[in-house]
Amino acid sequence: MTGVLLAVSMLLAGGTGLLCQPEPRESPAREAVWDAHFAKLPTLTGRLPDRPDAALAMPVAGVRVRQVADTWRAARGAGLLHAGQDVFAPRGTVVRSATAGLVWMTGSSVRGGTWVYVLGAGGRLYYYAHLGAVARGLREGQAVTPATVLGTVGTTGDAEGTPPHLHFAVFERYGPGSPCRFPALNPLPLLRDRS
Repeated sequence: MTGVLLAVSMLLAGGTGLLCQPEPRESPAREAVWDAHFAKLPTLTGRLPDRPDAALAMPVAGVRVRQVADTWRAARGAGLLHAGQDVFAPRGTVVRSATAGLVWMTGSSVRGGTWVYVLGAGGRLYYYAHLGAVARGLREGQAVTPATVLGTVGTTGDAEGTPPHLHFAVFERYGPGSPCRFPALNPLPLLRDRS
C-alpha cells in the first residue's frame, strides 16, 4: 500500500509540476461538511479576481523567506511527500494571511491539527495548518487581506512533538471531477518578505 501511495503522491498533474496527494477519508458526517463547503466554492470564487497572485506575503511574523528550508516533496510517513513548506517560529507567533481573499473553512483534523483555509484569486486555496489557535472572531466567509491575523504558530495535529511551525500549502483551483481534486504547488517561490 505504501508503494501505491508514493506513486500517487508523485503524480504530476498535467505535467505542470503540481503534486497530487491521496486524500484521507473521514466519517460520513465530516465528508458531508466538506461537500457543503465545496458547493460554496464556485460562488465564492466568482467574488474574487480571476488571475492568481504572482507573489505571496510571508505568513509568519518576523520570518524572512531566506530562513525557510525548502521541504517541498520531502518524504513523509506512509509514503506521502511534503506538499507545502514548514515555517518554523516560536509557539504563539502571529500568522497572517499571505494574500487577499475569503476565509473558506476553519477546523481541525488528525494530520493538520487546527487549520484555516483562505480562498484567493483564481480559485487558489491557501492552507495554514498546525496552528496553536485560530484568531478570535475569524469566521468563514470573512474577507481577509495580508494584514489579517489568522491565528498563531503551534504544534497541533501530526506536528505534536516537533518544533512549533506553520505548515503552509497552496492548492490550485479545486476540480470536483478530477482524479486530483487538490493539486498542490510549491509556495516557496511565491513567498516574499514583508517590509
